[in-house]
Amino acid sequence: MDTLDLSYRLAVSLAGAAARACARGLPEGWRVRLDAQAPDLPAGRWVWLHAVSVGELLLADGLVGRLRQAGHRIHLSTGTPAGLEVLARRLPDWDGGTGRVSGGAFPLDDPAGLEPFLLRRPGAFLALETELWPGLLEALEVRGVPRLVVNGRLTERSLQRGGPWLRRAASRLTQVAARDEASAAAFRQLGAPAVALGGNLKADLPPPRPLHGGWDALRVAWAAHPVLVAGNTVEGEEGLILEVWSAARTRFPGLRLILAPRQPRRFDAVAGAFVARGLAFRRASAPWPEAAAWRDVEVLLLDTLGELPSAYPEGTLALVAGGWAAGGGHNPLEPVRAGVPAFIGPGYSNFSDLVPPLVEAGCLEVADATVLGEKVMAALAKAPLRPGPEAPLPEAMTGALERTWGLIAPHLPPVG
Repeated sequence: MDTLDLSYRLAVSLAGAAARACARGLPEGWRVRLDAQAPDLPAGRWVWLHAVSVGELLLADGLVGRLRQAGHRIHLSTGTPAGLEVLARRLPDWDGGTGRVSGGAFPLDDPAGLEPFLLRRPGAFLALETELWPGLLEALEVRGVPRLVVNGRLTERSLQRGGPWLRRAASRLTQVAARDEASAAAFRQLGAPAVALGGNLKADLPPPRPLHGGWDALRVAWAAHPVLVAGNTVEGEEGLILEVWSAARTRFPGLRLILAPRQPRRFDAVAGAFVARGLAFRRASAPWPEAAAWRDVEVLLLDTLGELPSAYPEGTLALVAGGWAAGGGHNPLEPVRAGVPAFIGPGYSNFSDLVPPLVEAGCLEVADATVLGEKVMAALAKAPLRPGPEAPLPEAMTGALERTWGLIAPHLPPVG
């Protein structure tokens, strides 16, 4: 262990000790990681798949299915309370009654937090997107455990912020299956020794899970009305979307709205804004009534986790938020695959590999906030009330799961 590794270990050991000493006063995100439990699995015979939060867990769908199909034991970890909520809901489906898929919190990256996970070490560690934990990667390297990043995403900003600890962590990766060419170049620049293009796994996800039965009543009540679905809104965007929706209602009086904020911590604030505007709305987290109770409801606040991809097909038109009040954007593939005409804001830098080919194929339109209202009204005038069957993506965007599997399969442990 050299000075760089030692400095990291000392820093995280002190932070971990302090966190454990005052655990009761820490935010919930820290507490769930302090309580992380290692799986009771045979050493070297299981795959550790880490997805930092909700978005990455949803992205894991296809990969979990492929690992399970190949006979692997899988333990999924996540690092946020919201991620744990989604994980708990999805585990029964992912496991499929096989007893081969478990899940829980990701530990602190210090010796005390990692020790239980290393006593019966995994046979391989897979991190989704950009989860480079120096302590864990060092410990796995010492034990000869392959260390892989799948759907690897690294922005120029992340690269510039990467200090010596992050560069050392990247140098310990066995394989990176990068999401796009820009991310591949960034991982190489960071020092990852083996980087290849895997493609964006979002394009190869299986169809979203069906919505629960309560949606049947909503479908009956809103059957004759156009519906605008606004997904993954960030602070500052709800006001814009409500203005666009209100303006469109002058031409389409029955227009309904489904709005899904990105962050669970903002659910109550958005509900409060609806109350202040005097909107007739319901929260998806509340008990679902019969159809008659939905007829006068104008807005559904989708304050649940993991249901947005399944809710897009309920709409006439989709607004993929995150790019009107911020600079990252969110996944445009979800409404596009459902066949729903969709708009995205100009700040889509986090999805710069997806937006241009979708725009070129006529599946998506980039719209500035100043013209969004008129574009929405024009689109509503010609769009069917509900989309048809799931629309195929441009062929050049597919095949990511197969390419990624080809890169990681040689590093996976024996099954059994």
